[in-house]
Amino acid sequence: MHLSLASVLEESALRRPEKVAVVEADRSATYAQLWDAALRRAGALRAAGVEPGDRVALLGLNTIDFVTAYYGILARGAVVVPVAPMLVPEEVAFLVQDSGATVALVADDLAPILSESSVAVLRFSDAFAEQAEPRREGREPLDPAVVFYTSGTTGRPKGAVLTQLNLVMNAFTNAFTANHIVADDVMFGCLPLFHTFGQTVALNGTFLVGGTLILQERFEPAAALALMVEHGVTAFLGVPTMYIALLAAAKANDGGPLPRLRLCVSGGAPLPVRVLEEFDDHFSVTIQEGYGLSETSPTATVNQLEYGVEAGSIGHPIWGVEVAIADPDVDDAIVFKDDGEVGEIVIRGHNVFAGYHGRDEATAAAIVDGWFRSGDLGTRDERGFLRIVDRKKDLILRGGYNVYPREVEEVLVRHPAIAEAAVVGVPHATHGEEVLAVVVLREDAGAAPSEDDILQWAGERVARHKRPRVVRFVDELPLGPSRKVLKRELRDRFSAGAA
Repeated sequence: MHLSLASVLEESALRRPEKVAVVEADRSATYAQLWDAALRRAGALRAAGVEPGDRVALLGLNTIDFVTAYYGILARGAVVVPVAPMLVPEEVAFLVQDSGATVALVADDLAPILSESSVAVLRFSDAFAEQAEPRREGREPLDPAVVFYTSGTTGRPKGAVLTQLNLVMNAFTNAFTANHIVADDVMFGCLPLFHTFGQTVALNGTFLVGGTLILQERFEPAAALALMVEHGVTAFLGVPTMYIALLAAAKANDGGPLPRLRLCVSGGAPLPVRVLEEFDDHFSVTIQEGYGLSETSPTATVNQLEYGVEAGSIGHPIWGVEVAIADPDVDDAIVFKDDGEVGEIVIRGHNVFAGYHGRDEATAAAIVDGWFRSGDLGTRDERGFLRIVDRKKDLILRGGYNVYPREVEEVLVRHPAIAEAAVVGVPHATHGEEVLAVVVLREDAGAAPSEDDILQWAGERVARHKRPRVVRFVDELPLGPSRKVLKRELRDRFSAGAA
């Protein structure tokens, strides 16, 4: 049996060869042109000695060249190892060595990032064969397609191995049963394509149905709004920080044209309900919040129209996937919790990865009794709606009481002067941990509130044991490659001063 993620592009090239598939600045390409370029990249990889099953590192921003390189690697039957371009050479060298990649396809201006890597470098501008490969290589459903490296929030990054079946099925379920993307849709592609959300849902999902993808090399909110209006964008996928920035840009350009969006999906991190409500009101569209991880291809759940959309929830499992709540304190077995109880979110289905590359012990700890342990705490109600409470590792234990940072963050961002907030636990001699809030103020906030003002405001709205006792003001929250807030960095930065 054969199955290849490359068929996502190949099939649309057969069905809609002359349709514009992708636009990047003043460049565009039809499906036929993209597939021809991908097959010529496959030829260049073959000439460089890449065999089916080999791992190929891929470094680039959101460009047409990245797209053709991605599908070229897949067409050769090789395994894509996406590398975030903002990593330093030492970090890149670790990923390349750990994955076993011997060749890298890289944007010309990013080649210096590979300076400490012992890998053959093929620049985007050079890596084309004169003659396209006559056909793509056949692959088996359980063959690896992509190795996504986790963010490394608990140590060295681990390579999550996603199979052809994992990624083809996730693209199908997102496009056809969860998000209902159609061929007439124009998708805005500002999510990093080296990240699983951008790859599976935006790139593969759009190409699967034969839609058009508008690329923005790096996300910039004001330019994004202008591009969406210019190209008639109908669908937007983003992480919470993008929705926050777009909302601020739209308010700053009050009265300016806005895109007519029919589909908005948020993932990657919890979306504050206040942001969801304001965005829905401003853009006349309902954001469908979802949830997933690199290890789940990524989508596991999303608010789906058939079940109803509920603010503050992550909806229901996607088609063919089961999600349950388990006891987080039992490591070697899955012990289910009742509806309404807080526990660890566990997942099983076609989206669960094959394991961590070269990390058998980590794989065994992550997949127990056939369920993937997410490390996230959540609940499920009697109607099946799931909600994220927080990451297990972000849980704050203050004086013997559990404090879930997201609960406090949801309250803080409703303060009229606060744009963003992150809550972390810092060491405390008496209580074990203390609750510290790091906030970014709105630009239009007027007179800036003091630390005492915010502490008093939060104290009136949060139970005593959950209240922040310390506030720190920052211009911006630190973000990782996938634009998630780096809470470990905040803990490290503010622990000594808070204590």
